[in-house]
Amino acid sequence: MRRREFIAFIGGTVVAWPLAARAQQQERTRFIGILMGAADTDRRYQTNLATFRDGLQKLGWIEGRNIWMEVRWAALDLEAMKRLAKELVNLHPDLILSHDTPTTAALLQETRTIPIVFATVADPLGSGFVASLPKPGGNVTGFATIEGSLGGKWVELLKEIAPHVEQVALLFNPVTAPFYGYVLKSYNAAAASHGMQATTAPVTDMAAVEGVVAKQASEPNGGLIVLNEDFTIAHREEIVSLIGRYRVPSVYPFRFFAELGGLASYGIDLNDNFRRAASYVDRILKGEKPTDLPVQSPVKFELTINLKTAKNLGLTISRDFLLIADEVIE
Repeated sequence: MRRREFIAFIGGTVVAWPLAARAQQQERTRFIGILMGAADTDRRYQTNLATFRDGLQKLGWIEGRNIWMEVRWAALDLEAMKRLAKELVNLHPDLILSHDTPTTAALLQETRTIPIVFATVADPLGSGFVASLPKPGGNVTGFATIEGSLGGKWVELLKEIAPHVEQVALLFNPVTAPFYGYVLKSYNAAAASHGMQATTAPVTDMAAVEGVVAKQASEPNGGLIVLNEDFTIAHREEIVSLIGRYRVPSVYPFRFFAELGGLASYGIDLNDNFRRAASYVDRILKGEKPTDLPVQSPVKFELTINLKTAKNLGLTISRDFLLIADEVIE
């Protein structure tokens, strides 16, 4: 090789090296930890996670190419949740996707530096996760599932479709729903405005659930509202079946309860929250900070009426009310 050609070759190579290095840096594999509060055998939560993965893929994050994920399932066990949170943090991921309120609390006990995006936290401000919704102020941000007035809206929905109900109980597990107080003010106010007696019904297992349902069935004109939290979602089939057997008019937090035979539901689409969470993960991996990404409040709620269940309970729902429902199951 002549000297001039050799110098040209070396010059071209030197120019190419930084470009190649930058390309490799852009395509380096990023590591995401994921902590789910439920059991990995629950198809509902597997669907949520699949939606998150699909959202990331549409944003250009492909597993095995530029992203790697480690998923841990706590199966509603708070001690396991703490252990798994510590395990994930010790792996030093670039970011952690947190499923809900209990998982976020467990993760924040382990790290205040690794970015955390939560997908379905009911009351992030009241839970102490963020300083404010517009400016979270720390290493965590994400997507809320309810707003304070929702408790009252559930009461109003129950009264609309079952006008005879005079005594209503709010069913929840305080271990998996430490945020239940967030909806109590509107829940109690709405019940009082309709002349209803409102109570809370904390439970920790299905035997306690049956006790609550049986009590409401024995009350004159009793009804139930099922809170949106992991315990009730994990036991959704048993709860809907039990309430149906005791013939208690009830309102549920998500459409899939109504699809199982629940009388009516009003709440958000959880899959949409996991889809939106992917957008925040994308932005943080590209350099933005959680403290600069506002917590997103729920903006779209869906009303579902199970007309077959209503008829079985002897309830007549007006045509005008059915017309405003997002879905009527017949």
